[in-house]
Amino acid sequence: MGKRIVIALGGNALGKNLPEQMAAVKHTAKAIVDLIQEGHEVVIVHGNGPQVGMINSAMTTLSREDPSLPMAPMSVCTAMSEGYIGYDLQNSIREELLDRKVDKPVSTILTQVEVDPRDPAFQSPSKPIGTFMTEAEAEELRRRGNAVMEDAGRGWRRCVASPLPKSIVEIETIRALLAAGQIVVACGGGGIPVIQEGHHLRGAVAVIDKDFAAELLAEELNADSLVILTAVEKVAVNFGKPDQQWLDHLTPAEARQYATEGQFAPGSMLPKVQAAVKFAESKPGRTALITLLEKAKDGIAGRTGTSVSL
Repeated sequence: MGKRIVIALGGNALGKNLPEQMAAVKHTAKAIVDLIQEGHEVVIVHGNGPQVGMINSAMTTLSREDPSLPMAPMSVCTAMSEGYIGYDLQNSIREELLDRKVDKPVSTILTQVEVDPRDPAFQSPSKPIGTFMTEAEAEELRRRGNAVMEDAGRGWRRCVASPLPKSIVEIETIRALLAAGQIVVACGGGGIPVIQEGHHLRGAVAVIDKDFAAELLAEELNADSLVILTAVEKVAVNFGKPDQQWLDHLTPAEARQYATEGQFAPGSMLPKVQAAVKFAESKPGRTALITLLEKAKDGIAGRTGTSVSL
C-alpha cells in the first residue's frame, strides 16, 4: 500500500544556476516519478539557497544602478525563487509522468509560512544563501553590513535569519489538491516568511530552513514519511575522518546525543537530523529518512539511507 510522503529536496537536486537547474530537475523528476509509480502520494518541498541569493544579488545590483528602483525584500526574492523553481520542477515531473503514461496533474503553490517576530534567530543570522565566496570577498560583504559565515568547510556565504516555521498559510489549499490526486510542490525554499499583523501578512527578512518547513508540512498533512534527500546516501558520524561511520538507523535520543557532540554541521546535516527527529516524535509510527536523491526508492523500501524513528 502506498504511503503519503513529503519530500525535501536538497540543493544538489536543483543545481546552482539556471542552466544547471534545467538539467538537474529532469534527473530529479525521474526519482520522484519512481515513487509515484510505486503508488505513493507525494508532496515536494525544495531548497532555494543559491537561487534566492542570486535573485537578491541581482535585485540589489539593479537598485544600485537605478536608485529609482527600490531593493526587493528577502520575502519577495523567496517568492520569485518559489515561482521559477516550481515552474521547472512541475514541468519536468509532468513530462516524466506523461513519458511513462501516468496521467496525474502537478501544481506549484506559492506558499507563505508564518514565523514569530520574537524568534531569537532574528538576532543571530545563521542561514547561508547565495554562492560561495573567498574569505576576502566575505570580508568586503561584512564591511557593507551583511552577515557572513563559513559553510561546512566549503567556503564563505552570506547568511540571514532562519526562524522556525509556525504555520503554513496555504495548508488548506495544499490539502485540497492532494485530496484531488494532484502532485504538489509547496513551501519552496522553506516558504515565504511572513509575520501576522491582524489580517495582514508582512514579509520577514529571513529564509526558513526547507527541512523544518517540510517537517511541519508533513505533520499538517498527516504524512507517513518525511524523506530528506541530500548529497549523501546516509548520515555519518566522524564525517570525513578515518573512523567515519555510516548510520542505518537513529533513534531520536541517539540523534540528540550525536548533535550534542557536534557530529552534524550547522546549516548542513544538523537541520536535516533535527527535522527528522521532530517528525519521528510527532506521532507513533512516523518515520523520517535521510538519503541520496538517486536512492529515494530504495530508501523508502528500507534498503538504504538513514531512518529515524522511535
